[in-house]
Amino acid sequence: MQPVIDSFDEETGIAVLTFNRPEVLNALDVPTAVAFRAAVERCVAREGVRCLVLKGAGRAFVAGGDVASFGPDPERVVNALLDALHPAILALRACPAPVVAVVQGAAAGAGLSLVLGADLVLASDRARFLLAYDRLGTTPDCGATWFLPRRVGRERAFALMLLGRDLDAAAAREAGLVTEVVPADELEARSDAVIRRIAAGPTLAYGRYKRLIDEGSGPSLAGQLEAERAAFLASTRTADFREGVAAFLAKRPAAFRGA
Repeated sequence: MQPVIDSFDEETGIAVLTFNRPEVLNALDVPTAVAFRAAVERCVAREGVRCLVLKGAGRAFVAGGDVASFGPDPERVVNALLDALHPAILALRACPAPVVAVVQGAAAGAGLSLVLGADLVLASDRARFLLAYDRLGTTPDCGATWFLPRRVGRERAFALMLLGRDLDAAAAREAGLVTEVVPADELEARSDAVIRRIAAGPTLAYGRYKRLIDEGSGPSLAGQLEAERAAFLASTRTADFREGVAAFLAKRPAAFRGA
């Protein structure tokens, strides 16, 4: 069984990466982390990707690291895990296409970090979110200490790390970890609709949104204003911009092509 399955729909430009170890709630061992990195790199390099989706098979999204696989030399195993996961996370953030996490169950530890690294998070009302590093006597990894304070603020982030709170979907939405909560039996249809809408949008402009936000904690407002100017001007040179203007003036829906 493949630990990570990736697929790509050429017609819509939607790439889907699915963690596929449902028997262990998609916990991350080294082969899974290596497969995930390879799948991310394939998707990011593939021409025509307009939205990248992260999912988990079975009852969970990703239940953190597979602690049972650490064995007698956890330092070696953790290093091997992070040697694969770090480039994958950086590639997801550098990917110009929006990244959407669809969370139907538990997202814990590194699984929550992957959720935090997505651009949008659609969650079932049965989903749960927790860091749980305090339970292992270790520290958050896979970018949690970078992403979480930027999502919820320093004080709230530290409290979540310190107290090890288990958040249901509604609490996660209130905290700012989740974009939208959907009844479990509607998650597939709703996420499909949102993902298709994103994939039909002005993909190149979306990539610039992402870069501007990620780099928005730069040294000055003046610098950010000029970065926004450069991105806007670059967007005006695209076919998508010309189509967007034409559609606006004609009062019709735009048909963006990601070009």
